This record gives sequence, structure tokens and C-alpha cells, in this order.
Amino acid sequence: MRPALVFFNEQPASALDDTFTPEVLGHLQALRASVSMAMLDRSERRAEVIERLTRAGVPVHAWLLVPREAGYFASHGNAPEVARAFDAFLAFRDAHRLDVSTVGLDFEPDVRDLDALLAAPLRTVARRLSSLAPRHAVDAAVSAYRALVARMRARGFVVETYQVPLVVDDRRAGSRFFQRAFGLLDVEADRQVLMAYSSLMGPLGPSLLEAWAPGARAIGVGSTGGGIDPLPKLTPSQLERDLRAAARHAREVYVFSLEGCVAQRATAALCAMDWAHPAPPPWRRRLAAATASAVLGALARLDARDHPGSDD
Repeated sequence: MRPALVFFNEQPASALDDTFTPEVLGHLQALRASVSMAMLDRSERRAEVIERLTRAGVPVHAWLLVPREAGYFASHGNAPEVARAFDAFLAFRDAHRLDVSTVGLDFEPDVRDLDALLAAPLRTVARRLSSLAPRHAVDAAVSAYRALVARMRARGFVVETYQVPLVVDDRRAGSRFFQRAFGLLDVEADRQVLMAYSSLMGPLGPSLLEAWAPGARAIGVGSTGGGIDPLPKLTPSQLERDLRAAARHAREVYVFSLEGCVAQRATAALCAMDWAHPAPPPWRRRLAAATASAVLGALARLDARDHPGSDD
């Protein structure tokens, strides 16, 4: 059975017409898919595209981001900037009478830390692991975002969060290890989407997806292209593999990104895909998934609340 599909879109308004062609709109309708669109600007062009989508029966979610100099993603130190982005989106929605009732908070490391990670992975990871953020800083950030989620709900929005799956390992261990190390935040919302992008994780990618998927209501797969990372992208066959893996566990599957799928002409193939019998993973991948899950859980437990440790 095909899950509910949501496609991420992260493009400036000037590029939207190249993605949202009549052919692609027809594919989205056939898939009964939604679009989570990054609010990179609040232009007339973007408002026109959102209106075109919703008029065609394709729901649009507002994916909130902030300027790069403020971190781009929702992280430890920028809750006020994300709150202002929400207020700006409200004004944009109301001014154009847009039918958007879902907002998304993207909890990832500060984009400048991600730039450093891509430039020098080992050095950056070592630095982050040796200088964990104070627990009280994580607690304060979580509290600030909980208040923002409550305000969004009070305005009638469904709130979804896009999460690096390491927060699941923290949660299972009663820990904040990965949140303290990498600027992540585990904030409750109406829907949590685990961004298990195998393209970012090298040869272990498919196994880590299998490790994180059990118990998830919504899983994100990718990347097919677009976005800010320069790493190799999924081919159409790899995308199908990850979609089937996600669909074995989740009712909702998010795909990063729509523009990447369009560039690979993959949306037509998705319309024809047979979801009836998702194949189980090969035993080697199941073994690697169990091993990865055990290792990540052991790391998270280093900072579990019932373990002694500094609160600095």
C-alpha cells in the first residue's frame, strides 16, 4: 500500500516554474501528494505557485527557515529568529489569503557547523564531541520551541518537525548526548519526520534507514538533488529502494526533494510504482542495522540522565 507522500521543495521563487510544470502537477495529483515548501522568500511568485497547487488539490506545508547568518535551520540559539520567520509567514499567508494549515520546523545543526562538517568531517566531529553544549542550554532551547509550537497550534496550524534521526537514539537512552554534541533538539509536535537520508551516510545509509525506521510514523528519504549539500544523490533505483524500506514502517513518507525528482524524471516512475509487496531487506542489511542501532544507543547512553556527568 502506498504511503501518503510529501515532497520537500527548497528553491527560490525564480526557479519554481521550472519545477511545478503542468506535467509535474499532474503527477502530484495522481500520487495524492503534498509539498513542504521552504519559505525562502515571501514573493508574489511564490504566492502564485502555492495558490496554483492548493487549487489543484495539492496541499502545501510551510517549511520555515531563517537566513544563513542566523543558522538557516532551527537550532539551539535561534528560537527568536524562527519565531520571527513564523510571524512573517503569517503576514504573507494572510495578505495573499493562502490555504496553508501546516508549518514545519527543521531541527538541524547550525548551517555554519554543517559547512565545517562537510569541509573537515573528522576534525569537526571530534571538536563537537569534546565540547558538548550544557544541558541547561538544550533545556532552554527546547522550552523556547515548545512555546513556539504552542503558539502555532493556537493559530490553528498542524505543526510538524523535521528531525535528524539521532534524536531517536537520545530518546531511547533517556539522553541528550547527540543534541548536546550537534545542536539538535527533540521537540514534540503533531508529526515528527525522521530525515533518514541514506545519501548523506555513505555505504551505511540503507542500513541506518532500516535501524531508525521501526516505530516511526513519518520518514524522510533522499536526497535526489537540490538543497545545500554537495554529496552524491540517490539514483531512481536507490530512491525506490529507500521508499520501499520506509513504507514498511511509516504511514507517511517525505521525499527530498521534488526538484531533484523532476531533474531525474522520477515523478512519472513513482506514479507507476507497485507498492503492494515491499520486499524485506537482505539479511546483511538487517545485521548492519542492528549493529548500527546498538552502537548509536551506546553512545547516547554515555550522557543518559541516570549516569553521573557534568551539567556544565
